[in-house]
Amino acid sequence: MLLAKRVEPIYIKAMRLQDCPVTATIDVIGGKWKPLILNELKAGPRHFGALQKRIEGASHKVLTEQLRQLEADGIVQRRKIDGPVHRTEYSLSEYGTSLRPILNAMSDWGKRFRARASH
Repeated sequence: MLLAKRVEPIYIKAMRLQDCPVTATIDVIGGKWKPLILNELKAGPRHFGALQKRIEGASHKVLTEQLRQLEADGIVQRRKIDGPVHRTEYSLSEYGTSLRPILNAMSDWGKRFRARASH
């Protein structure tokens, strides 16, 4: 006679908000302007003025704050360029480039969602 193997119930510990890896990602790249900034920088370095022109509606102050936050998190790096006119160039850091596949996947998903929602 075969005996049925006793299966212990699996209790999964509830995840706390601060332990969720998706929340951690959104905390770094989420918000109103960071996705737009990162979308611009994934294509390559940009001067601050170019970012400001491409990200319509973001004030100088807010754009600066968002770039500083991304820089503090190690996602973006800033380079000052001396010359007749001082310029600042922003790019994804080496660590920030690891976001490219995630940003591309989010972009693709967003396009599919918009197409689906418009039907």
